[in-house]
Amino acid sequence: MNTSPESKGEPPSGRPLFSRMTLAIIVAAASLVGGVAAVASGAAACGWHHGMMSGQSAADVSAHVDKMLKHLYVEIDATDAQKAQITPLVKQAVNDLLPLHTQLQAAHTQALQGLTASPVDRTALEAARVTHLQLADQASKRLVQLIADVSDVLTPAQRDALAAHLKQMHGNTGS
Repeated sequence: MNTSPESKGEPPSGRPLFSRMTLAIIVAAASLVGGVAAVASGAAACGWHHGMMSGQSAADVSAHVDKMLKHLYVEIDATDAQKAQITPLVKQAVNDLLPLHTQLQAAHTQALQGLTASPVDRTALEAARVTHLQLADQASKRLVQLIADVSDVLTPAQRDALAAHLKQMHGNTGS
């Protein structure tokens, strides 16, 4: 059995490739951004592609984002300077993600049409599947960008506080 550092997922220096802290930060940021994505697409309670709030105006979505950020800022004890940096980052991400929601709804409609055709339109189903994957990839890339941008603004202690809060919210008691 190979027990070199490389076989254990560690670089040659002996440090773990991803420490628990790094993993916690990634999970916390992903959860934060997942909430942003849900708001951006108008589906805060149901997952980002279901469109519960899709009929909401831009002002309503903006107000919801503001409320979410206000709560976040209390949880992580953000400074005014951090708020001034994070708010535009999140709002830009929301604006970037909103068009993806419309495209996802169109792909969903295409899939339903393919499913209800007689015979089933396998080509339409496959095209909808490919579109869903492409949109998920685009959203994922944008969310990772937001994660990195927001992480640059937060202190390690704030990232820890965010991770702890999100763990509690999601009932994750594991380490």
